[in-house]
Amino acid sequence: MQPNEPTRRRGAGVEAGPPGAPLAPERELFLAFTRDGRSLIDVTWQQHVLHENRRWSATEFIERIDLAQLTEADRGHVWNAGKAELTTKPGADRLARQFDAECRRHLESNPTVAKIMQACGTWSRYWNEEEAFHEATLNRLSTLLGLEPISDDTFIEYRKLFPDDDALRTLMLLAISEITAAVNYAQCARHASDPGLKALLKQIGADEIQHMNYFVSFAKALVDSGVYPPKGALAVAVFFLREGGDLQGAHRDRIEERGTHVNWWDHIEFDAIGAVDALGKKEALVFNAVERVTGVRVSSLTELEDAWMDMLS
Repeated sequence: MQPNEPTRRRGAGVEAGPPGAPLAPERELFLAFTRDGRSLIDVTWQQHVLHENRRWSATEFIERIDLAQLTEADRGHVWNAGKAELTTKPGADRLARQFDAECRRHLESNPTVAKIMQACGTWSRYWNEEEAFHEATLNRLSTLLGLEPISDDTFIEYRKLFPDDDALRTLMLLAISEITAAVNYAQCARHASDPGLKALLKQIGADEIQHMNYFVSFAKALVDSGVYPPKGALAVAVFFLREGGDLQGAHRDRIEERGTHVNWWDHIEFDAIGAVDALGKKEALVFNAVERVTGVRVSSLTELEDAWMDMLS
């Protein structure tokens, strides 16, 4: 362990797998409730243990970074990502509110779906906290580096809540958003000039992958319930991967004006770190998420669109 590296311990009551294997969210949440008879207390305890094992210290990571050694590209990545992370809290706040409402809507008609919704809304508190570490750490680094400050007006503007959507579509959108962020952070880390900054960016990227795994788990549970048709998940994947789709971020020809909320990721340029080359990695991860959620295996946009159209007919 490095001198300033946060300590993580595996908690009791969670299957950790082989020594050194990463802890993972529940992959079969629907079966956990229906077949295994697990309660919300059981499931949310697992959420807490996984969160506790993944916590890290923002102050310690910052102390390990030699600010004088950062390149202009490093500084640009820190500033842009810090600004983008300001927009994550509204997503987590919306998830907690919307999924509690969805829980109560299904409470009498389908208690299992109600429990899935409540488990997701409850987990959002950990997602919110972990994303807060990303936001606070990166924006503190920007301050220490003397980069352009974020005004209070901008801060408040970026806290606008996202509009509600179908629960499955929401989860799939969030899963793909986390994929996008994780790959971008991996690219930044690969090109970072300072070992401390590289370690921080890799840690943030690992968090985003963990979040993606949670969203996939909740989305799969909704599909497994039979209440939410898988076509909703495929529709969101098509939306991201289509020509000029959101997966291309700031590289697409037309950036939508979103009056309801702010998505700073749409405005970040990652040419210096080869983000265009990483598009294939993002697509592969989206195809994998689609298969995990719906059971439909695709390996191209054409196959994805065909599968989606088959479900619409």
